[in-house]
Amino acid sequence: MSSPGGRMDGATDVFVAHRDLLFTVAYEMLGSAADAEDVLQETWLRWVGVDLDTVREPRAYLVRITTRQALTRLRTLRRRKESYVGPWLPEPLLTSPDVAEDVELAESVSMAMLLVLETLTPTERAVFVLREVFDLEYGEIAEAVDKSPAAVRQIAHRARAHVAARRPRGVVSADEARDALAAFQRAVETGDLRGLLDILAPDVVLVGDGGGVVPAALAPLVGAPGVADVLRKIDATVSMRPAQVNGYPALIFRRAGRIDTVIAVRIDDGLVTGLYAVRNPEKLSHLERETALRR
Repeated sequence: MSSPGGRMDGATDVFVAHRDLLFTVAYEMLGSAADAEDVLQETWLRWVGVDLDTVREPRAYLVRITTRQALTRLRTLRRRKESYVGPWLPEPLLTSPDVAEDVELAESVSMAMLLVLETLTPTERAVFVLREVFDLEYGEIAEAVDKSPAAVRQIAHRARAHVAARRPRGVVSADEARDALAAFQRAVETGDLRGLLDILAPDVVLVGDGGGVVPAALAPLVGAPGVADVLRKIDATVSMRPAQVNGYPALIFRRAGRIDTVIAVRIDDGLVTGLYAVRNPEKLSHLERETALRR
């Protein structure tokens, strides 16, 4: 008979081996790194109470727990978002270059895609993420969302069609993204109106999320002239550096050493078509910790 300590070590090893997968599932369902971490904590607390000898497929079992916890939290978050001040954006997530090279994963965690997923019902979102991003079998998904495999197939079909009609265009090459971000950063740093108008698409959209805590536009701003005008007014004392956020190029703005704003940059055909500016301090705390660890 295995000792309690041995069982705990075994449970820990299995959980750690699948932690990145579980975090990504929770984050893609919730659009919040902080809430995804809470879901992982809840998953862990349930996992350590399980008799591992009765678990045939630990990965599927853990995904099922995580999905159910995320679904419960997602329904609560939806009610909270109804009273949110101004546009809501996902919590920015620092990602490594290898994520950007995985085109499907990079697209699935992009700001643009996460906003599309916001238009799905909680169950549709769970099914879409588990099937389209992680390629789980319908039977596994059915257990996770408490539906029959036949019902899951129908939900997956409906969600796939919904997303296909709204999903952003394909991910650009790393070189194209790097060049466009560098040109964008130079123009912002120097307040170069001509440079901004050259790199911004005519119908560029700027979405700001201040959460009612810090200043941010209460509606998306559309059009290169207006967006360029806002960008030219960025305080020259704010430092900025390029980063990879949600699998896409981004700029992290710091004021007095603290993250002030994160702008994720959507690029199509060499031009900036979307700017997602997260300013809500609550949504920047996770990124603050992540960047501190990587310094």
